[in-house]
Amino acid sequence: MMHIKLSAVLPRLPLFQPGRPWQRRLHVGALLAAIAMLAWVPAAPAQTGPQPRLPTVDLMAGMHIIKAELAVTAQQQATGMMWRTEMNGNEGMLFVNQDDQIRCFWMKNTLIPLSIAYLAADGTIISLADMQPRSEQSHCSARPARFALEMSQGWFAKRGIQAGFKLRGKPFTGN
Repeated sequence: MMHIKLSAVLPRLPLFQPGRPWQRRLHVGALLAAIAMLAWVPAAPAQTGPQPRLPTVDLMAGMHIIKAELAVTAQQQATGMMWRTEMNGNEGMLFVNQDDQIRCFWMKNTLIPLSIAYLAADGTIISLADMQPRSEQSHCSARPARFALEMSQGWFAKRGIQAGFKLRGKPFTGN
């Protein structure tokens, strides 16, 4: 936020220079109205639609190739899969972080059921969870995780992929 020293600025404004008192009052009134209008500017509206498709990376889950969108920035991660109405077979979203922490996700404003895999830095699955659409229930990793991978609900189970399975791809160490 920028701070301005009013005592330095006000004497230079025409409304504070010598003149008729009614003119000064008129100018001061206009200035105060303008300041009040600026203070009332509304905040940006809440997101009501999906974010554009993000850049992707190919991940390998055994013989299965996953095309994962990369959610890297805080805004991309906060929006995630919200408002999306479909996810194709082997598509997902990989949430990329720089450190290992307990990661928690919810499904507010997410319209499709998802499964989430929490991953270590090397791509090993730490834990899995199924998440229901529009739910504010938190789903947290069993222990600190570097990544989270969201897929259509049941994707991991249908392929027999469980905790301990190691995914391969560029984001993971040792690949």
